[in-house]
Amino acid sequence: MPHWTGILIVVVLILIFFGGKGRISNIMGDLGKGITSFRKGLKEDLKDVKDAADEAIDITPPKDEDKTKSKK
Repeated sequence: MPHWTGILIVVVLILIFFGGKGRISNIMGDLGKGITSFRKGLKEDLKDVKDAADEAIDITPPKDEDKTKSKK
């Protein structure tokens, strides 16, 4: 005869999988919306970084060819 905790676990799993109004489909729908939102946020962040890189000012000092020739 099965122990009462085993029966309780089976009942809880049945309620989770088959319990009213498709809870699993709701959970999966919410998970899908979260993933979509996450990906959209990543794309927006990449777009912001690219825009910032385009607007950046180059402050690299010019190479002085006289100094490089004299060191050789």
